[in-house]
Amino acid sequence: MKTLKQLSLPAIVAMFAAGTATAQEAPGIDEKINQAFADFTGPFVSFIFAPFPGTGFPWIVGWLVIAATVFTLYFAFVQLRFFGHAISLVKGDYSDPNDAGEVSHFQALATALSGTVGLGNIAGVAVAVGIGGPGATFWMIVAGLLGMASKFTECTLGVKYRNEYEDGTVSGGPMYYMSKGFNELGLPGGKILAVLFSIFCILGALGGGNMFQANQAHQQIAGIFGQYPGWITGVVFAGIVFAVIVGGLKSIARVTEKVVPFMGIMYVLAAIVIIAMHADQIGWAFGQIFAGAFTGLGVAGGMVGALIQGFRRAAFSNEAGVGSAAIAHSAVRTKEPITEGFVSLLEPFIDTVVICTMTALVIIITQQLIVDPETGLYMLTEDGSGIATVDGNSGVSLTSAAFGSAFSWFPYVLAIAVVLFAFSTMISWSYYGLKAWTYLFGEGHTKELVFKIIFCIFVVIGAAANLGPVIDFSDAAIFAMAVVNVFALYFLMKVVRQELASYASRLKSGEIRKFAD
Repeated sequence: MKTLKQLSLPAIVAMFAAGTATAQEAPGIDEKINQAFADFTGPFVSFIFAPFPGTGFPWIVGWLVIAATVFTLYFAFVQLRFFGHAISLVKGDYSDPNDAGEVSHFQALATALSGTVGLGNIAGVAVAVGIGGPGATFWMIVAGLLGMASKFTECTLGVKYRNEYEDGTVSGGPMYYMSKGFNELGLPGGKILAVLFSIFCILGALGGGNMFQANQAHQQIAGIFGQYPGWITGVVFAGIVFAVIVGGLKSIARVTEKVVPFMGIMYVLAAIVIIAMHADQIGWAFGQIFAGAFTGLGVAGGMVGALIQGFRRAAFSNEAGVGSAAIAHSAVRTKEPITEGFVSLLEPFIDTVVICTMTALVIIITQQLIVDPETGLYMLTEDGSGIATVDGNSGVSLTSAAFGSAFSWFPYVLAIAVVLFAFSTMISWSYYGLKAWTYLFGEGHTKELVFKIIFCIFVVIGAAANLGPVIDFSDAAIFAMAVVNVFALYFLMKVVRQELASYASRLKSGEIRKFAD
């Protein structure tokens, strides 16, 4: 059985290249950028995605899933018990405008979602289903539900240990709860973990949160208007991104609170319409999902292949346990850290359980995956790395073809959505990277401006580079953040449980009530 590294990274590259209009980069600057970047990624990527000895299961996926399961049990399924209360908080029922912080619960959620809802929901899900079959959808949902507890844990800590400044701005996230939280508990090594996380966060911001987004946005634009050098798209995007991020978090929040709901609603509504048009196939599609989850239905790697792809794509899509969202949620206006933990648990639900599942259902229900009529099993590609699809589509093009089978014009709408998703992800990750940068080098306008300029330079690099090294670096850098973050969460989760017990008792007694009351 192939390892995840073998199944996902080269296979994804090959599948995207086959199905999307991969730019034929002009010789010169684009090729030089690509080669230099490819030389950098190899050893780092190999380590992060190494499998457990004697298996094809990557240790990093197990690291995240085990953590999510531990937090789910430790907090007694908090994601189910406080789901309704989380919605009330997002609506502003308990919000006091005089509380410290920069943004509302809704704006914090929108900013964090804009960093996760994106190409992972469109291209990543298609890759997972194209390799792991419909069963990958089931494991994506499971991972999303479990991941809600991870997000709850890290975002509660993000608010509790944030720094609040006299000008009203705040800085928070894993680097602060590692250093301050460990110090509070008398534990050694917190500062070292914080520095490591900050370094990985900057790399993740420049990679998965920036270059990968710019790269795929360029592919979509070039697919509509014809091929042209990627650096041109990069320069345009860099200018727009800089115009937004130079205004700080409040500027970012004003953009994301408008763009994210629009993108999400548009995408989900289109999916619902297509599913309704194929209502007679809904039962069959869910049957494929459940059967594939436990048998594999003949896909590469069988059940384990479906499980690996589902868990991996869910983790990359909603980033539960990675720690990135805790940075955005830390800026919320509240005096109760646990409230933002409740709000944040909605994020994996929206991102993975709703949007990712919609994408997978549309691909399955429009029968883009080829089934052998004699055996009822899915047919594999010639190299056996994935499932054969109609017209050989994969990645973004597989999702586009699925939607396009119902609406001939939808691929153009999807191209616009990809560009918007990429843009919103980039501006959110610029904030994550900035806070890691200022943790390492200190606060200050000049220091912040230096990072913002570096970030925009990497927008150009991402649009110009080939997909292979970009996606390698994207996955590895972001998952490296999770290695450090989850390790710290195990030591600090008892602090969250104390916060939860205190808040739950006061909510039950009526001491905490809706602000409007």
